[in-house]
Formats: sequence, C-alpha cells, structure tokens
Amino acid sequence: MDSLSHNDYARMAALPLDVLARECDVDTFHGHGPGGQGVNTADSAVRMTHRPTGIVVVSRTSRSQYRNRQLCLQRLRAELHRRAQRPTVRQATRPTKASERRRLDAKHLRSQIKKSRKNVRGDEE
Repeated sequence: MDSLSHNDYARMAALPLDVLARECDVDTFHGHGPGGQGVNTADSAVRMTHRPTGIVVVSRTSRSQYRNRQLCLQRLRAELHRRAQRPTVRQATRPTKASERRRLDAKHLRSQIKKSRKNVRGDEE
C-alpha cells in the first residue's frame, strides 16, 4: 500500500463514483450522538475501506444510510485527490552570513545577560 505514487492516486481519483464504490468494503453500524431513535435504532452510519489503498472513511452525519454512503465516497475521492498532489521538491538552502552573524550575536548577548545576573542571597553556589 505504501508503494503507490501520486500518479496512482490521481488515476483512482478520476474513477467514477460507482467504480470507486465497487472497490470498497462497506460496514454499517449504529451512529451515536444527536438524532435520537432515528440514529440509535438503524444502522445508518457507514464506514468504507478502499481495498487498493487501505484508506478508511466514515460518515454518520445523516440519518440516511444512502446519504452517508454518498458522503463517504466524496470523502474518499477528496482524500485520493489530496494524495495525488505531486510532492514538492525541497531545495537545500544555507543561511546567509548575515543571518548567521545575527544569530550568534543574539546568543552572545543572551549569555552576557545571564552572566551578569547576581545571586539574590549574596553567596556563591
């Protein structure tokens, strides 16, 4: 599952929702939270696991199982789009001489402040 590239995720994100749904294992369960009997007595919450990638999405916002399935598919597609983004190539940089000098000067000033503190009791420890 870790061997997938951003191109693989982009290809999966472009699939129609019905094809994407066929690639998923669907579990239904009782939702929790507000909604009373409509939530507590029906298996309206949906958990989808995308088999090729292992991505798991859950929706329990609606009292309708059909609506929660649609929301899961939308969330899955959004996650596939997010993972399909090409990773940015990091350009190695070095701090400028001036920024190094400022940092070292600030460290020196801080050490001087600490050295100049006097002991409150007057005795050295």
